Amino acid sequence: MNTFKTASLGFQHLLAMYTGAAIVPLIVGGAIGLGPTELAYLVAIDLFMCGVATLLQVWTTRFTGVGLPVVLGCTFTAVGPMIAIGSANGITAIYGALIASGIIVILISGFVGKLARFFPPVVLGSVVTIIGLSLIPVAINDIGGGMPGEPGFASMQNLGLGGFTILLILVLNRVGTVFTRAAAVLFAVLIGTGVAASLGLVDFSPVRESGWFQMVQPFYFGMPTFDVSAILVMTLVAIISMIESTGVFLALSDITKKPIGANELTKGYRAEGVATILGGIFNSFPYTTFSQNVGLVQLSGVKSRRVIFWTGGLLILLGFLPKVATFTTLIPKPVLGGAMLVMFGTVAASGIRILSQVDFSKNENLITIALSIGVGLGITANPAIVANMPEWLQLFTDSAIVAGSFTALALNGFFSMMDRFRPGTIIAEERQVS
Repeated sequence: MNTFKTASLGFQHLLAMYTGAAIVPLIVGGAIGLGPTELAYLVAIDLFMCGVATLLQVWTTRFTGVGLPVVLGCTFTAVGPMIAIGSANGITAIYGALIASGIIVILISGFVGKLARFFPPVVLGSVVTIIGLSLIPVAINDIGGGMPGEPGFASMQNLGLGGFTILLILVLNRVGTVFTRAAAVLFAVLIGTGVAASLGLVDFSPVRESGWFQMVQPFYFGMPTFDVSAILVMTLVAIISMIESTGVFLALSDITKKPIGANELTKGYRAEGVATILGGIFNSFPYTTFSQNVGLVQLSGVKSRRVIFWTGGLLILLGFLPKVATFTTLIPKPVLGGAMLVMFGTVAASGIRILSQVDFSKNENLITIALSIGVGLGITANPAIVANMPEWLQLFTDSAIVAGSFTALALNGFFSMMDRFRPGTIIAEERQVS
């Protein structure tokens, strides 16, 4: 494979993951009140760190790297918790929690197989479903053009742009090529932004005024601060991300016909831990493997790691180009909302697919799913319900994702303990011992 073809395939992988990578800083930065300049930097550093995290996984060393053609981006699991932490304790608490949780990930990387038993399909499926469903209101608000009560909210113009973006994604997924299907969201966002610009809804002057080059800066938003509750929350997010990555690693192992064992998985987890620590230092995000790129590997049939090296290098290059990041911040909210609705809905659908493995004849599984999703969506619908709780406890309840996750974990642990101490179980164990 010549260099040009390899680079073009690497660029395809970049396009396939770009929107998913860029949406996270736009959501988090907007929610915690960052200005346009800070938001542009957040997008730029996120792209830079996506490249670094990708290279850490693809390039194998004795310590890190799963050695498979994986592309990394910020995990959607972290969006709600980061907003809750940033809103309660400031943005520096997010990065202190990232650094600490990254260190914890490295320390527990060899034991994740044992931790996975606490996240059976009934827990993992509930958590992933909550992640998708709890973020959908953010997408709906953006389709309307902001928040209810703002001028022009839910105007036909805004609803039309959001609906047009969704329609484009559907069409590209239905009639497009392998590449256009993988990058359907990005193409739809670009076309939607172009239509909005033709209607006079996009001001490109910030792009013209921004520079061509910038250096990444460690601790751009200030020195990290460390809060115990925030660290626990982000560690939970990291563990869930590691379990999700395990599925991606195993899927890619099967696609590429490259067997991986416990050692390769451990090095993959360590790479995510190192990437998360660097994310805390350079003020970006925690990173996980992107499943859309796995689909592109499978559909294209190109399984070379050289392609992903190009993807990582191009992402790092984009991190030094502020004009690209500034342009990303100009995407109209209705267009972005339409893309987010599809992406977050897909996350929820993935959770439902995991739940299809659950034995629904067991009443305890039904209760676990019902209560965890009920708690998560209940807090999403009425956040004031937890307003009077102690501040340290609100970090576990302000986020629907975290509250639902802890509910699922607690109920699964409770029912497992009850099963263990049933009289029949104890008698059977005694007989086995004797």
